[in-house]
Amino acid sequence: MSESEPPEHPERESVRLRIRRDARNLFTRVRDWLGDLAIGHWAREQWRGSKWFRIGGYALGALLAFNLLLWALVTRSLPSADTLLTYQPPLPTMVRGIDGEIVYSYARERRVQLRYVDFPKPLVNAYLSAEDKTFWTHGGVDYTGLAGAVIDYVTKFGSGERAKGGSTITQQVAKNILIGDEYSITRKLKEMIVARRIEGVLTKQQILELYLNEIPLGRQSFGAQAAARAYFGKDVADLQLHEAAFLAILPKAPERYGRAQYADQALERRNYVLGQMVDNGWATPAEAAAAKAQPLGVIPRRADSYDASVGYFVEEVRRTLIEKYGEKAEDGPNSVYAGGLWVRTSLDTQLQKSAQDALRAGLMRYHAGRAWTKPIEHVDLSGDKWLGPLVSLNKSINYQDWRVGIVVSRSGSQATIGFADGKTAPLTGLPPALKAGDVIAAAPVGNAWAVRTIPEVSGGMVAQDPRTGRVLAMQGGFDSGLASFNRATQAQRQPGSTIKPFVYATGLDQGMTPASEVLDGQFCVYQGAKLGQKCFRNFDMRGAGGTHTMRWGLEQSRNLMTVRIANDAGMDNVVKTISDVGIGKYQPFLSFALGAGDTTVLQMTNAYAALANNGVQFTPTLIDFVQDRNGKVIWRADTRRCNQCNMAQWDGKPMPRLGQRGKQVLDPRTAYQVVHMLEGVVTRGTAVVLRDLGLPLFGKTGTTTGPTNVWFAGGSQNIVGAVYIGFDQPRSLGGYVQGGTFAAPIFKQFVQGSRSRWSSVPFVAPPGIHIVKVDRVSGKQVFAGNPTDEPKAAIIWEAFKADTEAKRTTRRDELAAQRDQLLAAIRRGSAPSEDIVTDGETPVTSPSIAADSSVTVQ
Repeated sequence: MSESEPPEHPERESVRLRIRRDARNLFTRVRDWLGDLAIGHWAREQWRGSKWFRIGGYALGALLAFNLLLWALVTRSLPSADTLLTYQPPLPTMVRGIDGEIVYSYARERRVQLRYVDFPKPLVNAYLSAEDKTFWTHGGVDYTGLAGAVIDYVTKFGSGERAKGGSTITQQVAKNILIGDEYSITRKLKEMIVARRIEGVLTKQQILELYLNEIPLGRQSFGAQAAARAYFGKDVADLQLHEAAFLAILPKAPERYGRAQYADQALERRNYVLGQMVDNGWATPAEAAAAKAQPLGVIPRRADSYDASVGYFVEEVRRTLIEKYGEKAEDGPNSVYAGGLWVRTSLDTQLQKSAQDALRAGLMRYHAGRAWTKPIEHVDLSGDKWLGPLVSLNKSINYQDWRVGIVVSRSGSQATIGFADGKTAPLTGLPPALKAGDVIAAAPVGNAWAVRTIPEVSGGMVAQDPRTGRVLAMQGGFDSGLASFNRATQAQRQPGSTIKPFVYATGLDQGMTPASEVLDGQFCVYQGAKLGQKCFRNFDMRGAGGTHTMRWGLEQSRNLMTVRIANDAGMDNVVKTISDVGIGKYQPFLSFALGAGDTTVLQMTNAYAALANNGVQFTPTLIDFVQDRNGKVIWRADTRRCNQCNMAQWDGKPMPRLGQRGKQVLDPRTAYQVVHMLEGVVTRGTAVVLRDLGLPLFGKTGTTTGPTNVWFAGGSQNIVGAVYIGFDQPRSLGGYVQGGTFAAPIFKQFVQGSRSRWSSVPFVAPPGIHIVKVDRVSGKQVFAGNPTDEPKAAIIWEAFKADTEAKRTTRRDELAAQRDQLLAAIRRGSAPSEDIVTDGETPVTSPSIAADSSVTVQ
């Protein structure tokens, strides 16, 4: 718009003009007011007549401008030193087992927090000699050292090298915790300002405590205690003078001095620090001389030594914690890798080691005689760069003396293997398919290494306390160092016949008894016009085997008997029972009564725990409780409260008791009856391999179609477990593989490896159960003779619900009944009934089970 043109919005333009005019008028009035003052006249005269006055004015203005610029660029964004009063460093999460011992830690950095008084005086003095000998007297900045650093900076300017020196310990605290490690003059200014502020907030001892806990010292260790363990395998209290001096040199170059190729430089620098300690009066010449005569004594880099058998268990705990609290510090104050949590778990290390060994032995037993199939991984190698790709895979194995390595090269029958420590060796026992880039397992043989095969078949195992739901052991495969996929919790598998006890439990709930007779004969169902008729069959392909008791059908795992029981009890009821115990939610199809649905090892273990605990089931838990870094409990599995348990004085009322935590998912009488029958599976059924353990055990084997999975589930009143083996991509294991010949032996080895944990106390029947002598084959009540310890004794004890047991009669009642029957027959002029037999000279009736306690299923 030209000057001659009128404004588009004259009212807006007028407002702008008024604001400018008023501002000019205000400035003019202030200037005139100052000019009217006597000092104003004096300053104006001095400015006009004195050169030095003008120079001073310009200098003052420049100083004010510099301070304003300094505030805008540096000071304005600085963090408050007060935050150090409540500073909480990132700390790893520590995991304890059931006995309270530390079993693992989740850490990406080595960190251990100590108080100032926990650091030995020689170690403190070594750091002061190496980094800041005037620490106790300066106010945060050592100006003499700063001048030297400025000179060093000017000398090295443009060379790409970093200037050294000039930072006090207080400045290093500011850099490491509040500011960062940016290399610039601006950062140095920030350091100085914040250091001065820190000195006004914290005591010298508090500053040293922060420094000695937070300084990065190489080998992923932060702080002197973590470094003492990383370099010497000791605590700081156990360090010798030469070791303390070595740790003190690390802040200058932690990644250099800690390596073997720079040992000479480290030794020279260490001895310099020892000399400084003498000059500062913190060590005697004799002590320093003795320390200088010592070698560095640094141990090779190594990972924290935890029992590798806990791998799958602690990985499952880690997943749970990350879901609750997050992984990184940004996710919250209780994150897994920074929150410093203390986690108490239910891990029983003896049971865990036994579970690992037993499952591995079972997998190796199946694999015996099979050829090498494929590598753990394959990496495309470019030139001779194999170490980086191998390390990045992060694969390991903790089995015998095996190691994971990579085939560096192969030419005909010659090959070389490389390991994560950079070493190589000749490789023997080469499979034809082996090639360069294959990541494999190998074992030492003489001066070479031989190829070893990790079983392709895998499996999972869980052990649980049925009285609390606490998971005691968990093994999710051959080795957690090879892969974190946990087959105990993440693999969905068909349970096969291990589901049958819950079908039988439904039948018992619907009025059947362990002595009920069921036809082991052909059973077909019509599935509609499309699917036609489906006929079930037993595992051994036999279609008919007569009529037998429910007990016999469960002991021998008869499919035809099971589907008849499921059909008569109602599949709607069966799938409800299966759902109630947490196995899974299935449609009411008969095939699910034979284990056609999917479930996990953990779910199946928890279902059997309900049987062992008289129908009471708990949610399975791996974590008992979680504490934050200050010891406060922030989560616990048992949420029950006992408000009156901490009374200062007893009020005379009944002692407070915690309420029931578990859920009653099965009739306790039914649960006991099923367990009683499943004891027969161990005594003379499909799990007879466990019998010679001589323990009161119950259990059930399972073999799915194919077979693709083989199972065993069971245990005692105190420990219940389940195990399966199968390929990750389901395929046939071979017709000879069954639950009783592969899975049950794994469980047997598990028990043998933890024998001290297993009780010899027999299962206790709940109220409402009557134990009755019966004929083992027919299930009919008997009065003569007693059960024996023979596995196939003619007479056994059977568990009946009080309202279904056979009615007992006396000898006098029997004779009276026979007399009345004979008299009635004579009156009718007919012969005696066919059910009267003779026992010597006295006619007796054949013993039978009362009608209301016997169900014949056709």
